[in-house]
Amino acid sequence: MTQIALGECHPFEAAGRQFLYLVPSAAVFALDDTSAAVVETLRGGHLAAPDLYSRLAPRFDARVVEASLAELAGARAILPVDPAPVAAPPPEPAPNIIPLKPIPLSTLVVNVTNRCNLSCAYCYEYGEDKIAEPTAGGMPKLMSEETARESVEFMIERSGNSPVVRLTFFGGETLLNFAVLEKTIPYARRRAAEAGKRVEFSLTTNGTLLRPEVIEFLADNDVGVTISIDGPKEMQDKFRVFHDGRGSYDVVAPKVRELLKRHTSRPIGARVTLTSDVLDITRIYRHLREEVGFWEVGFAPVTTSPGRAHAIGETGFDSMLGQFRELAHEFLEAALAGRHHGFSNVRDTVEELHKGASKALPCGAGLGLMGVATNGDVALCHRFAGSDAHKLGTVQDGVDETSQEAFLDAHHIDRKTDCRTCWARPLCAGGCYHEAYTRYGTTQAPNLHYCEWIRGWTETCLEIYGEIAERNPAYLRRFDGGGTPEEGNDDAPETH
Repeated sequence: MTQIALGECHPFEAAGRQFLYLVPSAAVFALDDTSAAVVETLRGGHLAAPDLYSRLAPRFDARVVEASLAELAGARAILPVDPAPVAAPPPEPAPNIIPLKPIPLSTLVVNVTNRCNLSCAYCYEYGEDKIAEPTAGGMPKLMSEETARESVEFMIERSGNSPVVRLTFFGGETLLNFAVLEKTIPYARRRAAEAGKRVEFSLTTNGTLLRPEVIEFLADNDVGVTISIDGPKEMQDKFRVFHDGRGSYDVVAPKVRELLKRHTSRPIGARVTLTSDVLDITRIYRHLREEVGFWEVGFAPVTTSPGRAHAIGETGFDSMLGQFRELAHEFLEAALAGRHHGFSNVRDTVEELHKGASKALPCGAGLGLMGVATNGDVALCHRFAGSDAHKLGTVQDGVDETSQEAFLDAHHIDRKTDCRTCWARPLCAGGCYHEAYTRYGTTQAPNLHYCEWIRGWTETCLEIYGEIAERNPAYLRRFDGGGTPEEGNDDAPETH
């Protein structure tokens, strides 16, 4: 007799109610009392329908159980299975489909320089874990105006039918080549308009070169800005130092305050690199959000080999998760009251949950996002710009479609044995390629060192999402459609 089993799902509780996160579809399914009882009963193992009805008979009418089973089956929360196997049904493979060829480009990250005026010890581009020599093979230190224009043409041509394209400027320290930004932005805006498109601009900077005329230009041209900053003075000055060893906080802080005062058309965000020595997340958030005045603050653990002194160990990840959870519950309180909260890590994940994100690949690198080196070489993303081993083509000659498709196929979630059965894979898909390459020597490796952290954080965000969905569902409308200015620039790349 065919039996009934739970499909691949992750139960959780929020707002006093039971939910299921349906892994193959990435849907969040709220359970009523009957459905919750069905799920709880089936968590003990497969059951034939008569046995299931029998167990639930003391509490629920058979017709109510039947209706719940039909609803759960429609959502694929329960599945019919052969009674012979003891193991649960295998997870459904994510479809390995590239629907459009050539693959449309939505975001181009242009490394306008490979030089920096800071000497951050943990920097993935210049530190001990760098994957390419910035000026090897005659790679120019600054991108030329000609190459920047060629990058714009490449972006527009590769964007397909999309009405909006995103151009992000990066480095090194991006503003070391401000002269090219000044010329490229009006050129890109004009060329996009001629192609019937709109272009959105953003950049990442360490803030040291935010002179008044630069701030004025960024504000006048509606350029989204992300500032790489690690918190209060003693934390910022731990790693983010000039080449002579001087700390950068006293230079950066007043410039950032001027930027925030003048540039009000776009949310200005801070991006913090967490290390073993800079891990007081709550204090960093308070300082950057409440004292300095950033609209939002996002955190990311340092990308580094495990043996480095600044690498975060297991206890560090535990501490990070605990502090993230505290801020996430502050976010929840604000969301329930309809107020903005600037913890972007939880906002980003809640938005992905609301939109049903289900990733076969961890990010858009090599897909809808690519990075350009100063000489015009096109790489998977900005983190691989200048690396011959991760080159996909050039802005002058285009992308090698065969290499691009081979990369995407090789990195599909179903190629990662450890990830294929993980309930959190729709939001993770194995993690950052660059992190994997730095840690394990290959972009194809899943980032197993932070699996427990990812699962713990995803569980927290599911709970936050469930609470908001039950208690203030109107808040979630801001994630529908094109979003609101509060959401900032989701396509901005991770910073140094």
